[in-house]
Amino acid sequence: MPNQSFVIEGGHPITGRIRPSGNKNAALPLIAAALLTDDEVVLENVPDIGDVETLLSIMTELGVTVSERGQGVIALRADGVLGDRPNAAACQQIRASVLLAGPLLTRCGRVHLPLPGGDVIGRRRIDTHVLALKALGASVEVGEGEYLFESRGRLEGAAIFLDETSVTATENAIMAAALAQGTTTIDNAASEPHVQDLCRLLVAMGGRIEGIGSNRLIIEGRDRLGGASYRLGPDYIEVGSLITLAAVTGGELTIEDARPEEHRATQLAFQRLGIRFTTDVSGRHIVVPKDQQLTVTPDLGGAIPKIEDSPWPGFPADLTSLAIVGATQSEGTVLVFEKMFESRLFFVDRLAAMGARLILCDPHRVVITGRAQLIAQELTSPDIRAGMALLVAALCAQGTSRIHNIGQIDRGYERIDERLAQLGANITRSSA
Repeated sequence: MPNQSFVIEGGHPITGRIRPSGNKNAALPLIAAALLTDDEVVLENVPDIGDVETLLSIMTELGVTVSERGQGVIALRADGVLGDRPNAAACQQIRASVLLAGPLLTRCGRVHLPLPGGDVIGRRRIDTHVLALKALGASVEVGEGEYLFESRGRLEGAAIFLDETSVTATENAIMAAALAQGTTTIDNAASEPHVQDLCRLLVAMGGRIEGIGSNRLIIEGRDRLGGASYRLGPDYIEVGSLITLAAVTGGELTIEDARPEEHRATQLAFQRLGIRFTTDVSGRHIVVPKDQQLTVTPDLGGAIPKIEDSPWPGFPADLTSLAIVGATQSEGTVLVFEKMFESRLFFVDRLAAMGARLILCDPHRVVITGRAQLIAQELTSPDIRAGMALLVAALCAQGTSRIHNIGQIDRGYERIDERLAQLGANITRSSA
C-alpha cells in the first residue's frame, strides 16, 4: 500500500532465530526462465515480495499460467500463445523486467521491451544486454519508450565478451543461448549465487552449461527444454542485513541455513567495523554474538580502512548501505566506496539528520566516523537497500522513528516487520 509506513521504537536488541527468505535476485530470473519451455516449472522457497508479485503479474498478462502450490511454491506453465509486449507500467516498477528480453526473443522471435524501472540508484545501462543479444543474432531498435528485439529464425551461438560483469546481462545471455543453435561462450560473466541458481535450473530443464560459478560459461544450445522443479537458495543480502541489525542493536541472532560459504567477503568487510559472526557446529547456521563492542580496525600504519564493493565473490554492492549504518555504530573512521552506482549513497543525508557523523566526498565515497548516538527521525525510503539501512538505523536509534514509502522495502524483504517483531523489534505497520 503506497501510504503505509513503519513506526519503530529503537533500542531493543534483535535476538533469537530466523530463517532467511529465498533469494530475491534468484527468484526473478528463474521466473523469467519458465518462458523457455512449454512444460511446467515449479519453484520453491520463492519470497513473497513486491518485485516477485509484479513480475508474476507481467508473466500472467503474457499468457503464462501461474499457480501457487503452498507457501513459497509457485508453478509456471508457458504453453499457450505468448505475448511479446510486456506491460509497460509494470515493467517500469522493476529493473528485473529486462530479464524478459532473452526468453521472449527466443520463444516469440520478437519482444517489445518497455524501459525497465526499479531503484533510482544511478544510471543502469542495458548496453551490455543489447550487445550480448546482438552477438547471438538479434537486431535491436530503440523506439519511443521501448526497445524492439527481433531475430530472423533461431539465434546462433557465439563468443561473447561482456564489457561489464553485469548480473542481469549475464542472465539474459544465458537464457537466450540455452535454445540457440550451437555453442555460446560467455567471458567476463557474473557468477553471483543467483546466476548459479539460474544455470542449475536450466540444467535441470535439460540445458548444458559448463563453468557454473566461474566467469567463463560454455552453453551448448538445445532444441528444447523441459519442465523442472528447483528450490531457491537463501537471500544472502537479507542475511547480511540481519547480521548488521543484530550487531548494532547488541542482540544475539542465529540465522538458520544461511550458506555461510557465501559470506566470506562480507565477513572480511564487517570485521573492519568490529562486526563478528561465526558458523555453528553444523556448518549451516550463522551466529551473531550479543553485546559486541564495535571498533573500526585501521589498516597497517593506522590508515583509514576502506570497504568497497566488487563483483562476486567480492563484497556485494547491495550491502554497502548496510555497511554505512554499521560504521555509524563502530568506534573509529572508515571509508565506504560504492563503485557501481553513483546515486546509492545519496540516502546518507537521512543518517546525518539522525546524528551520524559523515562526509559525502563524492557520489561514490563516504567517510563515516563513529560511534554516534542516532536520534529518531521522520524518514522516507528511497530504494530497497537504503530503505532497509534506514530501518536498521531506526532500530538502534533513540526514540521513535517513522519510515514512509515502505513499499520500497517490501519490494525486497518479505514481511520484514512481522519477522523482526518476533525477534524483539518494536515495529508496527501503519496506514495513517
